[in-house]
Formats: sequence, structure tokens, C-alpha cells
Amino acid sequence: MFRFGAGELMVILLIVLVLFGAAKLPETGRALGKAIKEFKKAGKEITNDVEDIAKE
Repeated sequence: MFRFGAGELMVILLIVLVLFGAAKLPETGRALGKAIKEFKKAGKEITNDVEDIAKE
């Protein structure tokens, strides 16, 4: 999908550090991880529902 090199990742991390500060970084990372996990879970549920409907 997207290809990020080391330079791009460093710029993104630097921007996040400036925006949120070092103290908020772990909290922000956990929230982002949870959001990604929930998004994947919802995608799997939708896929399963569509497959179940297609089988009928």
C-alpha cells in the first residue's frame, strides 16, 4: 500500500513528538493501536457476514 523509507518515518515521528510531546507519546501509541485493532476486527466481522450471506 504505502512504502515509507527511514527518512519519511523519522519525519513523521518528529512531527508526532512535537505535536503531542514526549509525555503523551505512549498514551497516543496505545490509543492508535487499539483503534487499529478495532478496525481490523470490524473488517473481519463484515467479511464474515458477507460470506455468510453469499452462502445462502
